[in-house]
Amino acid sequence: MIVVSDTTPLISLLKINRIDLLEKLFGDVLIPQAVFDELTVDERFRLEADQIRQTKFIAVKPVNNPESASILKRATGLDQGESEAIVLADELKADLLLMDEAKGRNVSAQMGIRIMGTIGILMAAYEEQELTSDEVRECVDGLQCAGRHIGQRHYQMLLSRLKN
Repeated sequence: MIVVSDTTPLISLLKINRIDLLEKLFGDVLIPQAVFDELTVDERFRLEADQIRQTKFIAVKPVNNPESASILKRATGLDQGESEAIVLADELKADLLLMDEAKGRNVSAQMGIRIMGTIGILMAAYEEQELTSDEVRECVDGLQCAGRHIGQRHYQMLLSRLKN
């Protein structure tokens, strides 16, 4: 399975110390250079940057055609990381793109790319019995405490699927 990730799901999972779920669910996860840069250049997030560098199942894979990412960025207003993640997923015919931002998800869907966000990752982990329902709730609480935005519709859908 080929899985490409944008920045936000990685940050969200780092915030709740559950980056391990990606390896358990998908094996290797590919990120374009712009996503790696977004994760590692900000000095305020040195711990997260070190974690990403040390995570063996996350690999940087440059896009073959950087001009495609540049055009997508200009045409849609997406940031460089989102644009490169979408282009990389398209170039590799990825099975899945991990992305949370609505605009990027809409563009990806229009291109026929299958998308999963952070809440979807938690739900998949629950369905694969990597997380219990209590652990999923703890993860969501942790995300909210860390200031990560969770859409009310996705949150309610998640809760409705958990068995008490």
